Amino acid sequence: MTDCYQVITSIDSEAAATRVADTLVTERLAACAQVLGPVSSVYRWHGTIERATEWLCTAKTTGAVLPAVLERIRALHSYQQPEIVATPIAAGDPGYLDWVRLEATPLQEDR
Repeated sequence: MTDCYQVITSIDSEAAATRVADTLVTERLAACAQVLGPVSSVYRWHGTIERATEWLCTAKTTGAVLPAVLERIRALHSYQQPEIVATPIAAGDPGYLDWVRLEATPLQEDR
């Protein structure tokens, strides 16, 4: 097991997914993020089967900043109950995982 995670969220527009991706990378909470879609979603909400067109935002981060990533996505998200799932990355290319660790590290402010 590594200390890296892949975090996914689905959201109602490409612009919203891109805003999440840009924010996470700009704030150094994620090394990278991809926006995929549109995708067709089918889900049960309050006892009713719903269908929606959504976009997925998938970000790579570390366990050290994972709580901040989850909090930031919640703050940016428009859904009452957003899908936010963090999956541990069991293994991967060592160089890539080193890069994720380097880039998903918020800069310390000058003291």
